[in-house]
Amino acid sequence: MDCFQTSLSNSWIYPTILLCLFGFFSMMRPSEPFLIPYLSGPSKNLTSSEITNEVLPVWTYSYLALLLPVFVLTDYVRYKPVIVLQGVSFVTTWLLLLFGQGVKVMQVVEFVFGMVSATEVAYYAYIYSVVSPEHYQKVSGYCRSVTLVAYTAASVLAQLLVSLANVSYFYLNVISLVSVSIALSVSLFLPMPKKSMFFHAKPSKEALEKTSGQDAVLEGAHEDHKALHQELVTIPGYRESSQQSKLEPGNAVLRNLMQWFQDLKECYSSKRLFYWSLWWALSTAGFNQILNYVQILWDDKAPFQDSSIYNGAVEAIATFGGAVASFAVGYVHVDWDLLGELALAVFSVVNAGALFLMHYTLSIWLCYAGYLVFKSSYMLLITIAIFQIAINLSMERYALVFGINTFLALVIQTVMTVIVVDQRGLNLPVRIQMAISYRKEDE
Repeated sequence: MDCFQTSLSNSWIYPTILLCLFGFFSMMRPSEPFLIPYLSGPSKNLTSSEITNEVLPVWTYSYLALLLPVFVLTDYVRYKPVIVLQGVSFVTTWLLLLFGQGVKVMQVVEFVFGMVSATEVAYYAYIYSVVSPEHYQKVSGYCRSVTLVAYTAASVLAQLLVSLANVSYFYLNVISLVSVSIALSVSLFLPMPKKSMFFHAKPSKEALEKTSGQDAVLEGAHEDHKALHQELVTIPGYRESSQQSKLEPGNAVLRNLMQWFQDLKECYSSKRLFYWSLWWALSTAGFNQILNYVQILWDDKAPFQDSSIYNGAVEAIATFGGAVASFAVGYVHVDWDLLGELALAVFSVVNAGALFLMHYTLSIWLCYAGYLVFKSSYMLLITIAIFQIAINLSMERYALVFGINTFLALVIQTVMTVIVVDQRGLNLPVRIQMAISYRKEDE
């Protein structure tokens, strides 16, 4: 029996099942489509201004501050501890949402949820440390699909409970707490990886075979090298530099950081990759900003207290539509090198038009429709961008570019938040924020 468990844990199936279970339960959060109605309702009794200008901006600042340290830490501790940390952060977030009161506590909620967002990188990076290369694409597809399914299912469940069973928002958060607690429990059983991409990387099979094949040649040249070395040490300065290199092997962290810098410099020297990355950063900043404040806009169009709320249904349809569009990209035979930029331009204009509609319409239904188009188009475009960026990059370089692009998106979003949203900035109403995001997408 022990042999069977050991064999199972060493295969790619066992960690994949656990990771998919973690992804499912961590995303099965029916309270999210109704977060703003919950915060502005009798349970928390926050005003729209407090939520918009004091509470929600904290997530952006927290995510930005934590992203790079967590990115480095994730690889250094080999992923699992960071996944567990994400599970703990999930549970902490929903405990505070359920039992905390006041603006300050809700700001702590947003800070902790920033940790949840920053540690998300471990969920996808873990795959590549425990799964052999031939299974990467398959397992990555499973893990991404299960999160989309869970988010869609949670949104549908939330809408059914609110519309048909008249369940209060408090109990939606209770369901979310139970779900993320299960996710935390699952994370504890994940196998601890023996390697990581950077700090604990192992030589590839090809490199080992190449080294093995060169042993005979190197052994034959050993005597010549020995004689050459004896001549070199008589040259002034050689002995000192040789001894210095032995005395300073270099710190592993510093060495990896220098290698990352060199890799990024080479990657972004490609104009094509640079432009796609720039679009990624700008569009992701706008997308996160819209996602953060769209419920406030819906409340502005049709106050939650005075009308039926269909946030869950809209989120479910938008996520499902985006997932189908993203999935279809992999099966549509299109020369993205030739037509990718055209698709980028067309759908960026569509996105800008959807935001324009959301800003100016007085109808909540047209606002919902604009959001459906916007989210689905973004998910389609970001999939094309990922293909275009990753096509000529190794797994390690893609991880670096992904991390830096996400960081740049957060920097842009933070600047927008400080200037436009924060009470210490312009403190603009949500309608004007949509107009600014519209212009950002149009760029």
